[in-house]
Order: sequence, then C-alpha cells, then structure tokens
Amino acid sequence: MSILRKTTLTILSIFAFVGVILAQGDAPFADLPPTSEYGKCYAKCKIPDVYETVTSQKVKKEASTKLIKVPAQYETATERVLVKEGGVKYKTIPATYRTETQTIEVVPAATRIKTIPAKYRTETRQILVSPAGGQWVRKKKSPGCFSQNPEDCYVACYEEIAAKYKTESYQVLAEPARTVEETIPAKYKTITKRVVDQPARVEEIPIEPQYKTVTKKVLVSPATTREEVIPATYSTVSAKQLVRAGGYTVWTEILCAEKTTSSKVRAVQRALTAAGYNPGAADGVMGAKTQTALAQYQTDKGLPVGNMNLETLRALGVEN
Repeated sequence: MSILRKTTLTILSIFAFVGVILAQGDAPFADLPPTSEYGKCYAKCKIPDVYETVTSQKVKKEASTKLIKVPAQYETATERVLVKEGGVKYKTIPATYRTETQTIEVVPAATRIKTIPAKYRTETRQILVSPAGGQWVRKKKSPGCFSQNPEDCYVACYEEIAAKYKTESYQVLAEPARTVEETIPAKYKTITKRVVDQPARVEEIPIEPQYKTVTKKVLVSPATTREEVIPATYSTVSAKQLVRAGGYTVWTEILCAEKTTSSKVRAVQRALTAAGYNPGAADGVMGAKTQTALAQYQTDKGLPVGNMNLETLRALGVEN
C-alpha cells in the first residue's frame, strides 16, 4: 500500500470517528486518540469535582414548658348475662345421588388412505456484499473504567470491519410424497343415569345458650396535671464547599474490552496484593474494593487514574 493511500485512509478514519462521536452526543473535548492502529483502544475518563461539607447547629425552637393533663384511671368490672336460652333445631339433609355410566359403540373402526406430502430441505450459499476494511469505533463503558456513568469514559478503538455476505437459499427435494394406510378408531358414547346413594334424613342440632359480658368502669385515681419541660430543638445546616475542580484526563491507552478478561483482572489483583494494597480476593471481578486499591496505587505512583490502562499494567508487571 502506498504512503499516499495510507495517509488518505487515516484521514478518512479520523473523520469517521468524529462523525461517530457527534452522532452519539456532543463530547466536552475535540481531540482524537494519538494513533490509528488496529486493536488499540484509548479512553478519556471524567474526574469529578471534590467537595467537603461544613455543618453548623442552629436553634430551631427555644426551650419551653407545658402543662400535661394526666387523665383519670379506671378499672373495668365485668358480669356475664344470659342473652338467649338454649334449645334444639332440626335440619333436613337432602338425599345424595351417584352417577352410573355405560359405554356403547357408535361408529365402528375403519381404515383410510392418507397422502404424506413430499419433504424439502433448504440449502444456502454466501455472496460477498462488501469487502473488509477498518474504522474508529466508539465503544460503550470500558470494563476497566471505575465510573458507573458510561458517559464518563470515552473509549475509541480502531477496529477491522469484517467483510459482509448475504445468504441465498433454495429448496431441494429430501423425501418424495407417499401414501399410507391409517386406522380410524371406533367411536363410543357414554350413557349416564342418576341413582340414589343415600336417602334424605332429618338431624337434631342442639342450640347452645348465648351470653354477653356487661362491663362497667370504676374510678381508681382522679385526673391531675403536671408541668413538663420541652427542651430546645436544633437543626443542622450543611453547606458544600469546592475543594478541587474535576475535568477529563488525556487520552490514555487501555485494554480493549475483548482483552479485559477475568484472568487479566486476577493478575492485577495479585500484583496489587504483592505491592501492599488490598484489592480483596483474586476473583477476576473489577469490584469496588479492587477499583479503590487500583486507584490508590495509581495515585501513589503518579499514574493515570480512572481505568485499567497500559501504563499501570506495566508498572504492576502485568503482561498486556
């Protein structure tokens, strides 16, 4: 490939990536990653503003006193009173029935000739629609980025676009049509009739007497009043003060999504542990504990913070 052709492809890729960024929303920066190579990914990560909260106490209501009325106390006396005399009532239990059934043949069994249609299979062939190529592709949130907001990390990867094909299909006879003899089973119907299972009868049911409980209140202690002190109440007033303004990092080369495997994360976790940091268990998951340990290591070593970038991997001795 000539130098002119390579230069032209690079310029076209840059314009294509700018088009992708603009199509997916305005970014707070206009520069592009430093290189246009297959298999390389870069990220700009948002560094949030850092605030501190200052609190103070403010009197919401002054202390005061109030008179509280203590109600009189009563005790309850109960008495059981007959409301309704007991007795006997009679209940008629209706007869119960059972159903007897008899099955009789309505249509005798028979045979018939059935045609089974031919069966076909589908065969396909591939036709080239567009040849392979390459372009800058805007990725979703990188697995190595710490922020939960996918808009905080802009990842751009120069990827090879595979050739596109379309599939044409056609029918091929797999099995010819044929006829088979089919047996039609006989048809039956069921005749049912009701038969008395248990005749009607009368039951005698005793009725229990009904009582109610009558209650009355007896004064135990009369009502009084007492003075209660209501302490002052306060409210906490909080105000946020900006300590350090955030922004976006420079383009930093990171592992592409397909290379950010669980085994790679485990290697980073082991390296952080060996360096005296606590990323938690080496489980291959970039959890909150691992992110905190990695960010602390990056801060201590003066490395780019916010993702699993190649500078950090090299510092940890992890192969990228």
